[in-house]
Amino acid sequence: MAQIALLKTQRLQVGGMDCTSCKMKIEGRLERLHGVAEASVTVATGRLIVSYDPQQISEIEIQDQIKALGYGVEAERSPTIQTATESHSHDHDSHTGNDHHHQHHHGSGDFNLKAELPTVLAAVALLVIGMVFEPQLHNTPYHIGELAVFIPAYLISGGTVLKTAGRNILKGQVFDENFLMTIATLGAFAIHQFPEAVAVMLFFRIGELFQEYSVGRSRRSIQSLLEIRPDTANLKINGTVKAVSPETVRVGDQILVKPGEKIPLDGEILEGKSQVDTSALTGESVPRTVKTGETVLAGMINQTGVLTIQVTKLFGESSIAKILDLVENATSKKAETEKFITRFAHYYTPAVVVLSLLVAFLPPLLIPGATHAEWVYRALILLVISCPCGLVISIPLGYFGGVGGAAKRGILVKGSTYLDTLAAVKIVVFDKTGTLTKGVFKVTQIVPQNGFSESELLTLAAKAEAHSNHPVAQSIRDAYGQKIDESSVTDYEEIAGHGIRAKVGDRNVLAGNDRLLHRENIAHDTCDVAGTVVHLAVDGRYAGYLLIADEIKDDAIQAIRELKKIGVEKTVMLTGDNRTVAQNVAAQLGLDDFVAELLPEDKVAAIEKLLDRSGKKKLVFVGDGINDAPVIARADVGMAMGGLGSDTAIETADVVLMTDAPSKVVEAIQIGKKTHRIVMQNIVIALAIKAVFIALGAIGVATLWEAVFADVGVALLAILNAGRVLHGVKPIN
Repeated sequence: MAQIALLKTQRLQVGGMDCTSCKMKIEGRLERLHGVAEASVTVATGRLIVSYDPQQISEIEIQDQIKALGYGVEAERSPTIQTATESHSHDHDSHTGNDHHHQHHHGSGDFNLKAELPTVLAAVALLVIGMVFEPQLHNTPYHIGELAVFIPAYLISGGTVLKTAGRNILKGQVFDENFLMTIATLGAFAIHQFPEAVAVMLFFRIGELFQEYSVGRSRRSIQSLLEIRPDTANLKINGTVKAVSPETVRVGDQILVKPGEKIPLDGEILEGKSQVDTSALTGESVPRTVKTGETVLAGMINQTGVLTIQVTKLFGESSIAKILDLVENATSKKAETEKFITRFAHYYTPAVVVLSLLVAFLPPLLIPGATHAEWVYRALILLVISCPCGLVISIPLGYFGGVGGAAKRGILVKGSTYLDTLAAVKIVVFDKTGTLTKGVFKVTQIVPQNGFSESELLTLAAKAEAHSNHPVAQSIRDAYGQKIDESSVTDYEEIAGHGIRAKVGDRNVLAGNDRLLHRENIAHDTCDVAGTVVHLAVDGRYAGYLLIADEIKDDAIQAIRELKKIGVEKTVMLTGDNRTVAQNVAAQLGLDDFVAELLPEDKVAAIEKLLDRSGKKKLVFVGDGINDAPVIARADVGMAMGGLGSDTAIETADVVLMTDAPSKVVEAIQIGKKTHRIVMQNIVIALAIKAVFIALGAIGVATLWEAVFADVGVALLAILNAGRVLHGVKPIN
């Protein structure tokens, strides 16, 4: 355990990561190093997150290993994707300096048609000329005419592939797509299949360009999602206003936000009233009205009035900075499917190379009349089809799209592994207060006993609760409505899960639940009250109780119904409230079960019991993220409800719901299911099509033309399918 604690996590920006094998090369090379625990590459952002033991290996050594693979690399300057993109273009320059000319325009993230079109058209023109005039060219001495047309076409379309394959072989990286294409096309030349050789390289080039376009589009989608990052802050200094970078503003500084501007930092409104658009943070389209004294968060858009805001958090600690970081780093926690595909590709490609060698050389030796040329041609078809490009890039892209699509809807998923777990969820456990109910308490009834008056009971209760930050205590103080002289309250003590003991003036006051009365042996005749109740005892004598109401959230009943529709088998509520209240709420919502009168530490035990009973079924716990941290951590997926601005929620939960609507739980599970479904579709489609064409190639039905269409087609189909996750996440009604 001590060794794990010493691990350091470093974020690096890598230039040249649009090709399918880049991710595998970098992760594979780093994870084989002594001292590196895990390396995770996100193709769509060009980011590498590496966990390592600094006592065994240094960051410089890690960077040197990446440079040795031919990539540019630098430590990340800022946790935002915009900076990441700048780093890409910067790295592209360093890449070129390293002479790493890949078949892509690495780091651009854009499909530059003007730059690519001339070479592609030249290669197409030469290929067409060669095919039209092939009989005449074939009859020239030593086939010079054919070679004069097809070799330039081959080099124009595949020069970078040949160069990269050669460089990689010298570095010991044999089995990648460049190697497969090089062997397949040189083999085609060797058996005099010139047009096929050029076509394979040309279509591979075109397919790679479309693939780069798809990755660039995905990157831009995430960039547009993260454009909520504010660029400037209007800092008020001695009566003047100066535009500065949000990173330079300190806590306590005052900033001015005009209508139409993004709020750059978390803070409290000192002056002004306005409507703010919170959709970038929460996915909610209805603007919110804010006024003096209220808290606003970075990333909200000020719509109507001018606001003067006192900054309460540095930019790096603001909700928006954490959200940006979460969305970008989400793929660092790899799903099992991703890990499987990486392992699968590692063994799959060499296996197909060996198989193609057997196909090339065994049949001519064993089958009478079989020719070397025919079986070598079939072996080349296997090589072309075997490229695992579509799988290696589309699966991480699918998860990346799932995380991005969820973030657009105000659901922050901290890793692709949690999307897989959400897809398999069968049990959803809710906290009650603030999760299923609004957590906005109001005193609805004051019931004095033993000679106390209503006003006396309320006064004592408000003073006893003067130091408590619990919503129930706040509601009692609001009902009292007068300023409390806190100096009159002494010997204040909170009794966890029971209530409060305090001295108000010269009177000893107990305020809390029924358990507190029994614990202190206070004689009383009122135990079960339908609602949240605060009992009071003064100087050891029962004084009566206050009844406090908490409303069920507007969409809670609908959310429980929809959970059933999407395949959740059991819904459970945990609460510290009394059994009568819990029973009423559970009945109103249509929950399957509830557990009441739980102390905070009892909730973990309740979750443990549910997990034991559920076997391998996945369980989600949804809480408000502040006092539910241990339970959130224990569940298969911990969700923090209404995590806006709650550091504890963002730190502890696996999924943060940026609004406090229970319906977001349904959406999160739907997004997990959709992502998982699309990833599985990609695996099945890619492997099925490849298997069919491998079989057709082996028996001599498929040609190299069909093989290359199959390979490029599968890759594009898988990538376009993965893109559906980001753009098509809609709730199922």
